[in-house]
Amino acid sequence: MPSDWNNADIKLAFTPPENTSYSYDLWAPELHQISGLWYIIFTADVDPDQPSPEQDMYCDFTCPAVNHRMFVLESTTSDPWESEYNFKAELDTYDQFAIDGTYFSHSTGLYHVYSCWEGAYISWPSMLCISRMSDPWTVSSPLDQRAVISRPDQPWEKTPYNRTVNVRLSSNEGPEQLVNPTTGQQFIIYSAARSDNRNYCLGQLELVGDDPMDSSSWQKYTAGCVFYQNPDEEVYGVGHASFTISPDGMQDWIVYHVRLEYRRNAGLPEAGHWTL
Repeated sequence: MPSDWNNADIKLAFTPPENTSYSYDLWAPELHQISGLWYIIFTADVDPDQPSPEQDMYCDFTCPAVNHRMFVLESTTSDPWESEYNFKAELDTYDQFAIDGTYFSHSTGLYHVYSCWEGAYISWPSMLCISRMSDPWTVSSPLDQRAVISRPDQPWEKTPYNRTVNVRLSSNEGPEQLVNPTTGQQFIIYSAARSDNRNYCLGQLELVGDDPMDSSSWQKYTAGCVFYQNPDEEVYGVGHASFTISPDGMQDWIVYHVRLEYRRNAGLPEAGHWTL
């Protein structure tokens, strides 16, 4: 285990070819072990500078995000570090905006949870959607069965930018499954507000019903963020977390985005950090 994370080994897992639907803007990769192999699920885009005519009219609000979709790489071996990763498939998100996808494993099957829009060109606010999967690269449920399990309907999930309300910049994104091994409770920890704003934080959904595809089976913690900025330590914009355990299995770890600078009336700098 490295003691100096700034100088930890880095390995290139995948370089997308040109002229594909996943050639640009690779975002939010996640590494999951499923049935003995490793899968990288990620967001990508076609050329953001070449929107189609029907999309171009919406570009003031949506471009280049309108073309973002979800994709999957599959390992060639059971070793996540030594393995090569090959393109496996585009996940079916019904030809609609999709980012920050993750897997949700449940006794009833495997699910794809991701940040979505209400429709193809409706744009923000972004929500959390769930679809059923038959394997790690195949969505098996049709669009009319896709469920919205969270909308940014709480004040702390919205980004005012000095306005009364700016719904278009409200977001639910970055979902991640978290299971309590003692009680068996299943949660989705997600990011709320906007990633380029100091108020970016983590919210919580709990699966309280039996069917993950039933929106009424999910209960949002509405009292506020469960993890948020700490101005005293000059830490802002915490979000898009992943969870893991220490190599000795004795500690639970959270890995998340954080901004270490905030400039009043100027938002946040583009450069971010990972914090453990």
